[in-house]
Amino acid sequence: MRLAIIAFTRAGCRHGERIREVMDSRGNACEIRAKGKEASSWGIPVLEGSLKDWTRQQFAASDALLFIGAAGIAVRAIAPFVESKASDPAVLCMDEQGKFVISLLSGHLGGANELTKELAAICGAVPVITTATDAGGRFSVDSFARKERLYLDDLKLAKQISAEVLENRTIGLYSDFELSGQIPIELAVRTGNAGACSRHSIPAFGKQEDLGISISLDDSYNPFPRTLHLVPKIAVLGIGCKKGTSKEQIEAVVKKVMAQNQFSMHSIKKVGSIDLKKEEPGLRKFCEAYDAAFLTYSKEDLEAVTCEEGFSESSFVKEVTGLGNVCERSALKASGRTRLIQGKTAENGVTVAIALENYVVRF
Repeated sequence: MRLAIIAFTRAGCRHGERIREVMDSRGNACEIRAKGKEASSWGIPVLEGSLKDWTRQQFAASDALLFIGAAGIAVRAIAPFVESKASDPAVLCMDEQGKFVISLLSGHLGGANELTKELAAICGAVPVITTATDAGGRFSVDSFARKERLYLDDLKLAKQISAEVLENRTIGLYSDFELSGQIPIELAVRTGNAGACSRHSIPAFGKQEDLGISISLDDSYNPFPRTLHLVPKIAVLGIGCKKGTSKEQIEAVVKKVMAQNQFSMHSIKKVGSIDLKKEEPGLRKFCEAYDAAFLTYSKEDLEAVTCEEGFSESSFVKEVTGLGNVCERSALKASGRTRLIQGKTAENGVTVAIALENYVVRF
């Protein structure tokens, strides 16, 4: 996580520096700036430009912003840049004495509520969280999706679910994956049906809800009249391609293969290939477009991979790369599995294979 801190007093800088040290030690990227007439004497880097420019830059570059000063300063600073809960960073405010940390913006999807608790613990402050579901100790689908790293496909439906929860109404839950932990009392689990992803049969209770949540790689499956789809990012692709293959050519083949398996494109987590393709522009652009990690492996690493079903070998690929199959081996190597969900599919100079990381829904 990238956290940007700005403080407006000497006392605020002390708290900010303490937070920076702890967050850095936890593997986060954290920077702090001071803003004020005497800021040069406070011992941390001074913000030379305007607060408005700093806020604009951090809205684009950071996951979270912390203003150590009056809440009014923070509200006025961020007002021109607030767009959507789906894209806005987490914004927090802390008083200069370190008594309170307030979650101001993107409490759920942006993670401001959880970060508020974390920073309050560092400073011995009181966390102030005003979102209704959190204040009432109720299930929040936004927070759950963030915690489980699930793609949430409809913010309006998510808002409706929160409203129903606050009115003490039950929300349906369908999952293609094993459920672990204590299922929230606000959710009624529906029995699975035969379908795309080897759907599990789950005990059902409660009435047949009109509004519900589906946790599945298939975001076209609607077990409820109004279904909010939560998609786990667990699909690992192995991709091979000819030199100079465009991002659009790769994307077209991947979309076709994913659709055949009823997998959402939002489920893509990693793309693996041989290190000969490390700088291939089309592959890199495809991974950037889908926020997928791009991992490449040596011929020796891929040779050591095993597959339960065996590999589909190509003499042409072996002549070029030294391996009879790149995409299947890469998918298994990147996923840590030995079983493919989809073996090699070849089209227009692109080969694609799919493996899935193991996944359990944790409440």
